[in-house]
Amino acid sequence: MNLLWQQFTLSNLPLQQWQTASYLHRIVGLLRQWRQSSWLMQWAEPLGALLVSLVFGLAPFVSNDLIKVLLLACAGFWVLLTVSDDIKTKATPIHWLVLLYWGIATVATALSPVKADAFSGWLKLTSYLLLFALSARILRSPRLRSLIVTIYLHAALIVSVYGVRQWFDGVEPLATWNDPTSTQATATRVYSYLGNPNLLAGYLLPALILSIMAAFTWRGRIPKALAAIMVAVNGACMAFTGSRGGWIATTVALIALVVLLRYWWAQYLPHFWRKWSIAIFVGSFATLLLAAIVVSEPIRDRVFSIFAGRNDSSNNFRQNVWAAVFEMIRDRPIIGIGPGNEAFNKIYPLYQRPRFTALSAYSVLLEIAVETGLIGLSCFIWLLVVTFNQAWLQLQRLRQTGSSEAFWLIGAIASMAGMLAHGAVDTVWYRPEINTVWWLMVALVASYYVASTSPVKNSYQYLSARENIGL
Repeated sequence: MNLLWQQFTLSNLPLQQWQTASYLHRIVGLLRQWRQSSWLMQWAEPLGALLVSLVFGLAPFVSNDLIKVLLLACAGFWVLLTVSDDIKTKATPIHWLVLLYWGIATVATALSPVKADAFSGWLKLTSYLLLFALSARILRSPRLRSLIVTIYLHAALIVSVYGVRQWFDGVEPLATWNDPTSTQATATRVYSYLGNPNLLAGYLLPALILSIMAAFTWRGRIPKALAAIMVAVNGACMAFTGSRGGWIATTVALIALVVLLRYWWAQYLPHFWRKWSIAIFVGSFATLLLAAIVVSEPIRDRVFSIFAGRNDSSNNFRQNVWAAVFEMIRDRPIIGIGPGNEAFNKIYPLYQRPRFTALSAYSVLLEIAVETGLIGLSCFIWLLVVTFNQAWLQLQRLRQTGSSEAFWLIGAIASMAGMLAHGAVDTVWYRPEINTVWWLMVALVASYYVASTSPVKNSYQYLSARENIGL
């Protein structure tokens, strides 16, 4: 059974054997001689880090057109690095699933009923996936990894500070984000530089989790104090968004974070804390949440609206959109309509309920099923399984060495779990500011990859890890 799991998750993928037999891989290194003589390419890794840093440092503050230019530069630089590479291969099982998903999206584009619009979406998807490829390569350096995460955290801090200021200023909404018939119709919801509270919550979630990890990773009192400030400001801004999806995502991410930290420190904890730490945290968190619901009427109304069904206008809107989306999937279940919001906007009006126009499916999984069919959805789920499995394997490896670099990996895992929870009820992470962060988290996981050579050892580590967590 363990062997089947390893085959399914590509845990023992024979990359070296493939490399020696593949004609495709011969493209790698075609310009090796030029790179060795090039002064500029001696700084290839720092230049790549600069491009990636510009994406995450500027994304919340600049137009989407400039982000596209930066993504194009990242894509071109990755191609240049690949064809001039002097190292055998840096591909991981995650890379292969990303490549497969891209291939399925390419087929969906070719077979789309609105090919021109789907091609535009395909270009966007390709740019994001190439950003992942470049980031996964650059982040292999612990120094550059810390640098890029730090730049993202500082950009997010600026976004959060502006959002908190909006709360105290009582900023006016840019759209009708609250149910106009509810007691929260006039409640303040901050949106900072992103222009929408839900988008802001999706952007801040990884920043909140990674800032917690920064408190463990950064050395010195001043950096740790800065990390604590980031946690407080990001957390406050997340609360002020009033985003129910963001709150759900934060809860999921924090629980995942505690489980992973409990595993990391299991060998140092007394027996009592090994057994009860997770239960104590969940109980304490639930108590605090219950207290907030009892004391604060705005929080109480916002939380209860999650369970209001169609009595809440936002819930009712999503359910009507989902009903139309299910019909779209039913009519093109195999390969979908093609990627991108432009293709969706051309096809959705044929299925929409009266007065319920939408720009997306309001669910990541449904959006993927619409765009690339059940084949694409299956591949994406496979990608998630492989990514989390690789993250788990590398966390076990780092635990044996006690490397503090594991905290960024833990943060990436928890952030992905939270973003998926948010994505179940919204599609905010299709916006460039958030989609780039999603692929940064995936790249963080991929950057830790070290090929496994012992299936028996993997099986033993897996069982031992379950015992340490208490499963």
